[in-house]
Amino acid sequence: MAGILDLLGSDLGKTIISGVAGSTGQDTNKTSSVLTMALPVLMKAMQRNASTPEGAEGLMGAITKKHDGSILDNLGDLFNGGVDNDVVQDGGNILGHILGNKQQGVEQVIGQKAGIDSGSVANILKVAAPILMGVLGKQSRQNGVSNSGDLGGLLGGLLGGNSTQKEQSFLEKILDADGDGSVIDDVAGMVLGGGNQQKSSGGGLLGGLLGGLFGKK
Repeated sequence: MAGILDLLGSDLGKTIISGVAGSTGQDTNKTSSVLTMALPVLMKAMQRNASTPEGAEGLMGAITKKHDGSILDNLGDLFNGGVDNDVVQDGGNILGHILGNKQQGVEQVIGQKAGIDSGSVANILKVAAPILMGVLGKQSRQNGVSNSGDLGGLLGGLLGGNSTQKEQSFLEKILDADGDGSVIDDVAGMVLGGGNQQKSSGGGLLGGLLGGLFGKK
């Protein structure tokens, strides 16, 4: 199974990046950077949520009843003239459900690396989240996933297409950051081991690590 980052490199992925950038008024390259970093984080968060029976059942219900993948068949209509407010609101709800109290911290980390403010990251992710759910819904149909018990394998496959053990560990550390406003330092300290690193250099060091893991310089 192709990984979620492989999707971004495809023609469909380029359409998504261009459409999300246009809909949010952001630079295409920065939007690409945000999505390259954010989508594996969101997938990992979904995988964690689906590790409980209740979480898996809720996610299965969402992709069965609402996010069945049909959004991917109408991207032209979705992006033409700006994304509908209902889609953006749905995206906000998805992010809140997936990330919970980690949402702000995740947006800060990604914004730091991408060179844009966390509010702009949030706007990009609100548009991207329903599309990501659509990808999951489409993959579930194509792979014959009909029950919540098989979701973990599907999510692992989407992550495993381009993941290393180190990257997986890093995704966990982003999601485990406390979101108290100093998440850059928190994550940099956890990943780099803290030590004698100065906090002022944490963001730059983290940026380098993110760049290494996600192929961004």
